[in-house]
Amino acid sequence: MRGNRLFPAVKAYLHVPCNVRLHDRVVALLVVFFIALLGCTQPSTMENGSTVVFKHGKIAGDPAHLRALLDEFERRNPGIRVKDEALPASTDEQHQFYVINLEGKSADFDVLSMDVIWVPEFARAGWLRDLSHLLPPEARDEFFPGPVEADCYAGRMYAVPWYIDAGLLYYRSDLLLRHGLKVPRTWPALVAAAQHVMEREPGIYGFIWQGRQYEGLVCNVLEVARSNGGEVLKDGRCVIDSRQNAEALRFMRDLIARYGVTPPLVTTAIEETTRHIFGSGRALFMRNWPYAWNLFQREGSAVRGRIGVAPLPSFPGRPSASTLGGWQLGVNRHSNHAEAAEKLVAFLTSPDTQKRLALTIGYKPTRKSLYADADLRREQPFIAGLYDIFMHAGPRPVTPYYMMITQVMQSEFSAAVSGIRPAAEALLSARRQIDHILEAER
Repeated sequence: MRGNRLFPAVKAYLHVPCNVRLHDRVVALLVVFFIALLGCTQPSTMENGSTVVFKHGKIAGDPAHLRALLDEFERRNPGIRVKDEALPASTDEQHQFYVINLEGKSADFDVLSMDVIWVPEFARAGWLRDLSHLLPPEARDEFFPGPVEADCYAGRMYAVPWYIDAGLLYYRSDLLLRHGLKVPRTWPALVAAAQHVMEREPGIYGFIWQGRQYEGLVCNVLEVARSNGGEVLKDGRCVIDSRQNAEALRFMRDLIARYGVTPPLVTTAIEETTRHIFGSGRALFMRNWPYAWNLFQREGSAVRGRIGVAPLPSFPGRPSASTLGGWQLGVNRHSNHAEAAEKLVAFLTSPDTQKRLALTIGYKPTRKSLYADADLRREQPFIAGLYDIFMHAGPRPVTPYYMMITQVMQSEFSAAVSGIRPAAEALLSARRQIDHILEAER
């Protein structure tokens, strides 16, 4: 603001005729700068208001829907402007951006969207404002428990749940009906159904999922492992090299190499890769997040009206196990507009805003009450079935050292599903490295 007033003042001074005496020119300069200084301190709603910079990942679908909400926030809060800036779609790249800038105490952005796994790390580093007053204990039960747990560190809230994710099984309802098959509840049943349809439907993949070496692979492996009774950490100890985990990881490799229901291309696939394959009608089953539903129902979609969603399968006798995902909103501790930033966080996580995001973009609410909302149930009938999945979705290990642990898991899991290393050997290597991380940080 100050620069905007100062430059016209300087310009006015420069237009003082050169034949004016030096004394008079100095006086003129002082007068001009005094006027400019007064202009800097004059109250003005527009020029003294805050500009809140909101950093977030690439919006799934049309970003105009989010911009419309931010415009509404501005109308409700005269004097506050919101500049939204999208980061790359890759969560790893987003994390790197935040770490570099927050470690450098940058105040270039105020509100940041965070993957559910980052909050303990960022809070421990002292990069986030304490937002416990925005979500006091009596209000936390309005949200699903998983995100609330992930947003707490040392008994304080450092973020507010924005939208929630959990792994789902997408299926082609028309193909299952055509072949007289039921939605599989176990992994062996999924393999059998996929093989049956692939033999009779040329060009159809049986089951696609996210197998590239990145965070999505960890989510996929944890879902299969936990549905077999496996876990990564237990009572502070690493138990990743268990028999249950080894069986699950071998099964994922067998989907490609033994059963042939998963194409080798999944070892390079992320969410959007699999969404495009399934959305073009070339797969029977797909593991993905809830956001894909809205995109499949758009006008012109090859699978519109021909898909369903269900809980992920499990091994016989075990419950389904979805990995908790989703994004949280926090405030940069170094923000120069903290009060305005907190207002934006409260607005974006309010019931009305979460409902609109669900209807327009497909982001699923973190507030439990919205799963009984008549409008949402009418537009997205499957949403009622997500309630139980979200209530029981398991978070990835909640620890400030998760980002070091996941780098180990990504590498070893990738080696196993790609056939580079036997599952048991990969898990033993992972356990030794994770033990070293935990021991070094004690």
